[in-house]
Amino acid sequence: QLLIDLLNFFTSIGGSGPLMFTWAQVKVLRKWGNERMWCAQEFLLCPSLTMQDLILPNGGTPAGTASPASSSSLLNRLQLDDDMDGETRDLFVTVDDPKKHVCTMETYITYRITTKSTRVEFDLPEYSVRRRYQDFDWLRNKLEESQPTHLIPPLPEKFVVKGVVDRFSEEFVETRRKALDKFLKRITDHPVLSFNEHFNVFLTAKDLNAHKKQGMALLTRVGESVKHVAGGYKLRSRPLEFAAIGEYLDTFALKLGTIDRIAQRIIKEEIEYLVELREYGPVYSTWSALEGELAEPLEGVSACIGNCSTALEELTDDMTEDFLPVLREYILYSDSMKSVLKKRDHVQAEYEAKLEAVALRKEERPKVPADVEKCQDRMECFNADLKADMERWQNNKRQDFRQLLMGMADKNIQYYEKAVLWFCTQGFFAFILLWISLVIWRSLEPPC
Repeated sequence: QLLIDLLNFFTSIGGSGPLMFTWAQVKVLRKWGNERMWCAQEFLLCPSLTMQDLILPNGGTPAGTASPASSSSLLNRLQLDDDMDGETRDLFVTVDDPKKHVCTMETYITYRITTKSTRVEFDLPEYSVRRRYQDFDWLRNKLEESQPTHLIPPLPEKFVVKGVVDRFSEEFVETRRKALDKFLKRITDHPVLSFNEHFNVFLTAKDLNAHKKQGMALLTRVGESVKHVAGGYKLRSRPLEFAAIGEYLDTFALKLGTIDRIAQRIIKEEIEYLVELREYGPVYSTWSALEGELAEPLEGVSACIGNCSTALEELTDDMTEDFLPVLREYILYSDSMKSVLKKRDHVQAEYEAKLEAVALRKEERPKVPADVEKCQDRMECFNADLKADMERWQNNKRQDFRQLLMGMADKNIQYYEKAVLWFCTQGFFAFILLWISLVIWRSLEPPC
């Protein structure tokens, strides 16, 4: 019944034609979406309640002004995280099969992007294209231009990651592939970004260069004009909730940076210890070839050290390939969120500047111009989108860090099971046997 009333609600405010909404109607939809849980409870307690009771008075921009968002993206914006369970997901994207291309002027890596979808925006059920890193960078820039109110997932660092020398090595390419795959999956799971036209072009176009040559989007020019208009105006103060978000992001990035530095130092010490183990183990093998009576225990000690070095190498690789990339991704994520906060501050500054300009007019009852109302609508849209993305980001962060920390705990347990427990059984007996053999060997030596 709630779904039927929702469709009736769309029809009542969108008309009989295609679902195109004005800014005022977007405000109504967002208000309804924020109170959807309250609506469900009211429907259960009071069946006579209809959606007409929820419609707010129309206001904002003139009815002829269309919203920059599509009807499908608005519908998904209302759904928020309801489809995150994957059961109703209708878009799947994977990044795999990296290939090295050697040209006269440059050498680069491309990745295969495979897309499967049942959405009407896609002409075919499956696509397969190849993209390089700069194509991903183009996509992110276009998303920032066309969706300035939303948090855009970060890309992995363009240059070589710390500790990696060769950017064409298998380890580096695989680490980047995983990061690019996660970047596209973040966009795919977003109820608004996944419907962006530039994202569709990125997934389907065989020749992306033709689309790259297009000029700056209209929304980008509007955003640049906002910066110039509000550039000379100092923002009074952020709302408390957004000020708290800014403080949290500063602290979060600081803590993650500290953890990242400590983790890199631990990995460096483990690598140095691993080098010593690899030099230490063969000593016993060489010794066993010279001592026939001690050959068996010496080989056992050498095998024990070799087993420990193998387990330590696996643990170090897991930290390098799984632990550090997640830390760096969320450090970049915090920077992206700060950037969206600054954009929101520009819009608020523009709105406050226009309000002051209206207040200075010498009129008894000055009318609020349409551009001021439109600026207010844009600020409210910014606030709602930012809060929704922040909530979604917090949910993803909890899941990612829970999986990350539990995974690292399992890896450390496996390391001690392979190394320490193995030493406590076979390695320990090998050392005991070696000690007994040395005692017997020295007892059989003739006195000096």
